[in-house]
Amino acid sequence: YMAQQSVENVVVVGGGVIGAMCAWYLSQSGYQVTIVDRDKFGAACSHGNCGYVSPSHVLPLPQPGAVRGAVGDLFRSNSPLCIRLKWSPSLWAWLWKFSRRCNQKDMLDAARGRSDLLQSSQDLFKQLVSKEQIECEWQEVGLLFVHLTKHHFEAYKTTNQLITDHFGVSAEPIAGADLSDFEPALKDGLGGGWYYRDDCHLRPDMLMASLRKKLEGRGARFIENMEVQKFVRDGQVCKAISGNGQQVSADAFVVASGAWSPFLNRELGCKFPIQPGKGYSLTMPRPKVVPKVPLIFEEHRVAITPMHTKYRIGSTMEFAGYDPTINKRRLQLLKDSASHYLREPYCAPVEEEWFGWRPMTWDGKPVIDRSPIMENVWVAAGHNMLGISMATGTGKLVTEMISGQQPHLDLNHYSLSRLKTG
Repeated sequence: YMAQQSVENVVVVGGGVIGAMCAWYLSQSGYQVTIVDRDKFGAACSHGNCGYVSPSHVLPLPQPGAVRGAVGDLFRSNSPLCIRLKWSPSLWAWLWKFSRRCNQKDMLDAARGRSDLLQSSQDLFKQLVSKEQIECEWQEVGLLFVHLTKHHFEAYKTTNQLITDHFGVSAEPIAGADLSDFEPALKDGLGGGWYYRDDCHLRPDMLMASLRKKLEGRGARFIENMEVQKFVRDGQVCKAISGNGQQVSADAFVVASGAWSPFLNRELGCKFPIQPGKGYSLTMPRPKVVPKVPLIFEEHRVAITPMHTKYRIGSTMEFAGYDPTINKRRLQLLKDSASHYLREPYCAPVEEEWFGWRPMTWDGKPVIDRSPIMENVWVAAGHNMLGISMATGTGKLVTEMISGQQPHLDLNHYSLSRLKTG
């Protein structure tokens, strides 16, 4: 449809990294872009995350044994997973569908879609940084998965082999006795580590600031503090979006509103399978003994990001709906977990205590598709914990769809229709 129509102006709903990258590639292709956000551009989940661009994260959360492990976690006060027990039909339906995907076949199916998008996005990020001079403290130093015990270290060998065989992404094992030589910031006596040499990382808030500056230079318009509530339609064509007494017209629209996307289900004619998974982080100056590479502590599900100018401890997962409060116990859990592994796990002052709602889908893949009831509206949401890692590939895909080009990835992985059989 869009290849046969005249499209000059595109409105992107959502000022996170997915919306920003959609805007970037649309602008690069000659479209006039307006970005609309319910809050501030770059202020939500794209601000305080750990900044990984990581093809290593190919496997989705629904895996064989995940439900059994999650149930055990729920009864531990220091668990990285927290589900607030309350009456929520949407959450319980989501958890049920998640549990049905915890098998080898569905895990690998989801991983194929994730792998394609992760690899594409990393390649595009490298082009973006080198050719467009996007400032984001980009580093290509890899990622180290650290295991507290030798048992967990050796058990990961099976996972590494599976990822290597199916997706060509392989980690190098580092025995516990050699770990502190490889990464001197780690304590002695740990179980071992697996090093993904090709992973990269960046500073998310700097990325978003740089993208905004570049987009403004191309003539992009930013409308903040506008909560989109309605799509103004003429049959199957959207003419404008409206909310907060404002109305914005365009030839085409992209909905990239992350964890807030389900609030537009009725308007879009679809049902986003998204739950807000609350993640936390602490940002502070770099400790004196700072890691050379980013670290993920596997048993505790906590991540460390050493940036050029900052140091961040992040992760955990809390399903508590759209509760906007910061749970101090979750922040303390980050510090406590890091203390098991690092010689100097954190330092003062803590410059920012942060949380963000990750858009979690029950199958671990995003939705990148056209609205079933509007011919000129596309959706790009549900990137789980990988918004940064998948952003550039998503932005390019959306631009290809709107401009009628051949998509560079198989869109079936990310279609809305797959959700009907969930």
